[in-house]
Amino acid sequence: MKKLFTAVVLSSVLLVNAAFANKNENVNTRVENAFKQEFTQAKEVSWQKTDAYYKATFKLNGETVNAYYTAEGEMLGIIHNVLSTQLPINLQTSLKKEYENYWITELFEFSRPDSNGYFITIQNADQVITLQSTNGSSWSTYSKSKKQ
Repeated sequence: MKKLFTAVVLSSVLLVNAAFANKNENVNTRVENAFKQEFTQAKEVSWQKTDAYYKATFKLNGETVNAYYTAEGEMLGIIHNVLSTQLPINLQTSLKKEYENYWITELFEFSRPDSNGYFITIQNADQVITLQSTNGSSWSTYSKSKKQ
């Protein structure tokens, strides 16, 4: 389930999934009821459906949030963008020390039923690196690729 959610999050955030998902996709009753029960204060809700999951994009307390569900209404996880200054201090320090010649292109916090963490995509002139932190104290490399 962790790998599925991680794959879902990265594919959704790092790729433009609007090409294969309709923003006003019909949502089955189980998914919609699970969402409404969890996010009673959600506003501006739009849905996308893929073969693997449903994605709700909505506003909550002024922030844009994405929640992912299985067709059975089981929540896979939640993501929202964060600023680098909102990272725990040790993660900020590690980025500055180990990746000083990189810039941030994507940063979000994820929360799933069994864990939370962060994904960050950084790049320089030669490569793109995606790091993840599931313990809040250190980064591990999720993927690395050379620019063409």
